[in-house]
Amino acid sequence: MIKSMTGFGRCEVQEAERKITVEMKSVNHRYLDVSIKMPKKLNFFEAAIRSELKKYIQRGKVDIFISYEDFTESNVCVKYNRELAAEYLGYLNRMAEDFSLENDVKVFGLSRYPEVFTMEEQSIDEKKLWELLDRALEGAAKGFVETRIKEGEHLRDDLLEKLDGMLAHVDFIAERSPQIVAEYRQKLEDKVKELLADASIDENRLLLEVTIFADRVCVDEELVRLKSHIETTKETLKAGGGIGRKLDFIAQEMNRESNTILSKSGDLEISNHAIELKTEIEKVREQIQNIE
Repeated sequence: MIKSMTGFGRCEVQEAERKITVEMKSVNHRYLDVSIKMPKKLNFFEAAIRSELKKYIQRGKVDIFISYEDFTESNVCVKYNRELAAEYLGYLNRMAEDFSLENDVKVFGLSRYPEVFTMEEQSIDEKKLWELLDRALEGAAKGFVETRIKEGEHLRDDLLEKLDGMLAHVDFIAERSPQIVAEYRQKLEDKVKELLADASIDENRLLLEVTIFADRVCVDEELVRLKSHIETTKETLKAGGGIGRKLDFIAQEMNRESNTILSKSGDLEISNHAIELKTEIEKVREQIQNIE
């Protein structure tokens, strides 16, 4: 099977006290590029998340969104900093003495000074939290992979159809090429007869001219290589796996061969088929860019 680099997956896992939701989406990219957006309290797990994702993804620009909800009522506690409060009070007493003022500080007023009271989150059981996150991550990743496989199957079928169409153009050019040499010889012979009237034709000179023309327009090697590239692409698609980079390289080679065929062509029919061939190759290259 082959996978598209376009995919989406979502999974929500909830327990009595917590809920984690993971969403993943991706587009094509030359390498694996993962962007993770999640609450700060989960940043500790970033390396583990990236390691887990490598089991499911080889290439693509992947955006991951993780949300976390804690339903516990006692997940925070109040901390009283006695030492800091005493230091504040000591300075206030000194100010009262220095300026002969009444020290009217009260408990409520002192409690409002910075850091006297602070709110702290209670420690979280990281093992349990990771188990919850891992389940959500696994569920999203599996759904994500399923969409990639489904899209990859569509890509494979469409590419195989296009490759068969390319083979038809190659076969036409291969069949037509010898004909244009024969037609050139006949035109050349008719022209010479017209110019020389009843004079005899120098067969050797005529053969030389035809040979030079045939060599100039010969695309046999290009057609053999192009057909081989097409067949290799079909076999690779059927084999599946992480084939995107390989197919991209083969498509570049196919484009090079089609350019050579078009540049050598002096025949309108061959030129038209070569142009159609180039058009189909470009379509194939665009679709290959989305294969993992």
